[in-house]
Amino acid sequence: MAAFTLAHLSDPHLGPMPPARLIELFGKRVIGYTNWKRRRHAIHRRDVLSLLLADLHAQRPDHIAVTGDLVNVALPAEFTQARAWLETVGSAQDVSLVPGNHDAYARAARGQFALSWADYMRGDGETEVHFPYLRRRGPLALIGLTTAVPSAPFMATGRIGRAQLAGLDRLLARIATEPLCRVVLIHHPLRSAPGRWSARLTDAPALIALLERHGVNLVLHGHDHRHATVWFKGSRGRFASIGVPSASASTGGHHQAAAYQLISFEEDAAKGWTISRRVRGFGSDASPDSIVELKAETLA
Repeated sequence: MAAFTLAHLSDPHLGPMPPARLIELFGKRVIGYTNWKRRRHAIHRRDVLSLLLADLHAQRPDHIAVTGDLVNVALPAEFTQARAWLETVGSAQDVSLVPGNHDAYARAARGQFALSWADYMRGDGETEVHFPYLRRRGPLALIGLTTAVPSAPFMATGRIGRAQLAGLDRLLARIATEPLCRVVLIHHPLRSAPGRWSARLTDAPALIALLERHGVNLVLHGHDHRHATVWFKGSRGRFASIGVPSASASTGGHHQAAAYQLISFEEDAAKGWTISRRVRGFGSDASPDSIVELKAETLA
């Protein structure tokens, strides 16, 4: 069987910020809107994202995963803009999406992502959006989780919740005997970087315990806007949780530049799954329009 390639990008934080009515700028949105106008618009650039996406398409992956934070302060017009961008990434059949905390930035926008982007988050055979979702693509079981819940000002926490954990428990038990490579898509990392307490997944220990008990092959996330690999011990062997920087992050400054990863899956009758990845993006010394291969490694 030929290798199946999954591309993964995250946190595009799409600009430009659409005009906002005064009535829309209340609560936490005021802080985020001001922050975008002052600083973040220079970090998250649409031209950078366009170059990265063009390079991704040139690699001709079999499927694309996007792990959240398409919008910034969850204005109604942002969801429309993000829907148009999603259609440039690929069809709903070829792109699997999970939401991030910015996609649920304000309580007034809660659930809007499920309306605007439904077909990119709908599980196989489902007529509505439910989490966790299951999408079978090639040899993969793509399992989408949501951690997107509104949080207090200056907080960026996420939560799975008991109902979703119970649903994930049932889903993993149901597919336990299927010959599929289990890949979990989630916005928040399972283990936060040091100093990121205010941006953590609050019920991460319960999720980690469940994933280790059932066993999965890989977890893909975003949120921290940085390259990250953390290993866990599962009942089917160890598995990695891997994050990538924002797909629109400009070069320079104190943040990591935009990057994405291409993950190849190949089944070996004797050894099980062989999983390898290539990371492509803007190197620290690269010109603003130069995308290079940053890393290549075998994960399993």
